[in-house]
Amino acid sequence: MDASLTYQDSLPVSSDALLARLDGWGIGYRLHSHVPLRTVEDSKAVEDQFMVPGENALRIKNLYLRDKKKRNYLITLQQDREIDLKALGAELGIGNLSFGSADRLLQNLGIRPGAVSPLAMVNGVDNGVQFFMESAAQQADVIYMHPLVNDRTVAMDRGDMMAFFDRIGCAVNWLP
Repeated sequence: MDASLTYQDSLPVSSDALLARLDGWGIGYRLHSHVPLRTVEDSKAVEDQFMVPGENALRIKNLYLRDKKKRNYLITLQQDREIDLKALGAELGIGNLSFGSADRLLQNLGIRPGAVSPLAMVNGVDNGVQFFMESAAQQADVIYMHPLVNDRTVAMDRGDMMAFFDRIGCAVNWLP
């Protein structure tokens, strides 16, 4: 199975169910549908189709990581930021990091590879996943992210994104 809308009903929380929750909570977003995006390069190829010119937007990439003590982390960074896992682990004070498996990703965040997103914390908070986000998000007006599938993108105002985190009880740890 891939990470597209076709298989959303096999997820603990489907993309449609997540969007219905956002609607019910009064959390705003703009929804865009597109071909499945698996990499930053894929995203860059289509982002002009839905990004608003002049918008102070943050385009992100997301990493699902584990440490040697089997603790799970979701790290959200600017899409062009270079990553050195050893340095990142040292910066966070959590030691050696490695990528989590696809099975653990589904188990802990309720998503498949290619759809990793801050919105997956809707599942992650109940599974002890710690969430870190680059502090650049605090200055962005809009953040673009997948709503649990990789053939949709939502644009959320920063305030709405923070309201989502508050609503689900997700602590945001800010990265410099």
